[in-house]
This record gives sequence, structure tokens and C-alpha cells, in this order.
Amino acid sequence: MCEIMTVCAALFCTALYFGHRKTPALLATTLMFWGAALMWAVDCAVSAMEGEGLFDFSLDDTLLGCVILAAGFAVWAVLALRDRRRARAAA
Repeated sequence: MCEIMTVCAALFCTALYFGHRKTPALLATTLMFWGAALMWAVDCAVSAMEGEGLFDFSLDDTLLGCVILAAGFAVWAVLALRDRRRARAAA
């Protein structure tokens, strides 16, 4: 489930970045989510090769996905605030 959640977050951030505004904070968040999605894609592939299911829909995996999304969007908020403060200081 965390794989599906991180891919959705990566797609959301990518669409927001290319469709709305291009900020360094959003770019960093997009790259972090794509990195997490790639990491879990490898993990899912290895699990499938070992005979397990491709996706894990357990409660623990769902909670892990929620923690990753919360951490990623918290980093986005911190970076956006930092960029906003730098813009105000430069003006």
C-alpha cells in the first residue's frame, strides 16, 4: 500500500510542479516522493520474485505509507516557509 501511496503523491507533486508553479520546495518534495516510489518498487519486485504478493495491503503497510506522506508534506511545508522567508529578506 505504501508503494501505491507514494506513487500517487509523486504524481500529484509532479502535476502540481509542472502545472501550477515551479518552486524549489515543490521540486525537492517531488524528487523525494519519486525516490521513495522507486525504492518501494524495487522492494515489491523482490517480494514478488520471492513468491509473495506484489503489493502489501496490510494495516502496518498502510500506516507506513501515511507516515511517509506526512513526513514528505511536512518537509514540503518547511522548505516552502524557508523559501518564503528568503524571498522576503531579499525584497
